[in-house]
Amino acid sequence: MAEGRKRIAEFRPRRFRRYPDYKDSGIEWLGQIPAHWGTTRVADQSTLINGYPFDSALFTLDDGMPLVRIRDLHATHTVVRFTGKPVAAARITTGDILIGMDGDFDVARWQGDDALLNQRMCCLRPRQSIRGQFMYHCLPFPLRIINDLTHSTTVKHLSSFDVKKVAIPLPPDDEQTVVASFVDRETAKIDALVAKKESLIELLQEKRTALITRAVTRGLDPNVPMKDSGVAWLGKVPAHWETLALGRVTISRCDGPFGSGLKSEHYSESGVRVVRLQNIGWAGFMKSDAVYLDETYASRLGDHSVKSEDVLIAGLGDDGHPVGRACVAPIEIEPAMVKADCFRFRLDRRRVYPRYAAFQLSSTASGVAGYHATGATRTRVNLASCAKRMIALPPLKEQEAIVTFLDREINRIDTFIDRIRQAINHLHEYRTALISAAVTGKIDVRNEAA
Repeated sequence: MAEGRKRIAEFRPRRFRRYPDYKDSGIEWLGQIPAHWGTTRVADQSTLINGYPFDSALFTLDDGMPLVRIRDLHATHTVVRFTGKPVAAARITTGDILIGMDGDFDVARWQGDDALLNQRMCCLRPRQSIRGQFMYHCLPFPLRIINDLTHSTTVKHLSSFDVKKVAIPLPPDDEQTVVASFVDRETAKIDALVAKKESLIELLQEKRTALITRAVTRGLDPNVPMKDSGVAWLGKVPAHWETLALGRVTISRCDGPFGSGLKSEHYSESGVRVVRLQNIGWAGFMKSDAVYLDETYASRLGDHSVKSEDVLIAGLGDDGHPVGRACVAPIEIEPAMVKADCFRFRLDRRRVYPRYAAFQLSSTASGVAGYHATGATRTRVNLASCAKRMIALPPLKEQEAIVTFLDREINRIDTFIDRIRQAINHLHEYRTALISAAVTGKIDVRNEAA
């Protein structure tokens, strides 16, 4: 991991000169600007194009005019097309600046083919008096202030009027080009370094998964005699391990209530914790996104209870979250119950260590899905199939030794991943600060080498 530590430390921010003279811009978010710069409004420097409420019934994946929705804001091509009559007033072209008018008011520059702009977005087409790339780099900062001011509202929405009256700095034309080129060049360096770090995280996560899979299907002794388990997704296992169905080491099991018995409108501020699919992570319980059910109402639904150390299994999955993944209910979870498509298995602790079971069930989940799961885009298993799922069990003491080993190694990997993520966060913060300083004239980049 020494190479990874080197990568974390390899980026160091440079010091930049300031302009010789400054003046008050008269704009709160902008503060002081170089003495030879001016200020302007977005309305005076660009044409605003509003998105149009196109009929979603006419959306298709193949034919028609490309359509940019707010979810496509940072994409370079569109996912859907509009088969109806195009609205010329909502047509955008490459180089246009797109703004999401709901949510966080994100800004992007469209680089794809000519397309139509859907509702909840607007487009700015800069005029010759201001460079489009310079305006693109400026806009996030005043829009972020508007976003912060509307943070407490139920629905945040940006109007065309809000966008048009936004004030931005106005350097001379040639200096706009210099600043924009500097920002593009420097942010490209930062983005490349972030990409390297993200790739390193992916490699570490793959190593983490491979380590777990090997430990819970091969054991810790590389020289142990092996045998064929007779199970496709397990392959060969140590000769002294037992292969059997999960149900044979289960004291009791249940799934969540189906139908209209449990809906989101039944949730309350406190009471019985409801375990949902998003809480069942890959060998780890996801504690966030907690919802509760009134205890009296929960008692009417029957026994779907969850106790600490129960194994929780996901009965529904997709590409990023495999069906059959499992975790152990944490000590502090009680009182709790499972929701639909979530299974609770209370295991015989004399034969199986719950955390070992969760590790093995998660590591073999993707392989099992092809045998027990149904469905195309989202795969599903039922409680009975889950109970028939074959697992490989070493003696109990060996299970505990494997879990102890995995806890130690996973902690090392996760600690390193956290450090890399912190470094990525610092790079993102520096990137934002660098753009802000350049486009507001807090640093003089005119003589920076290309």
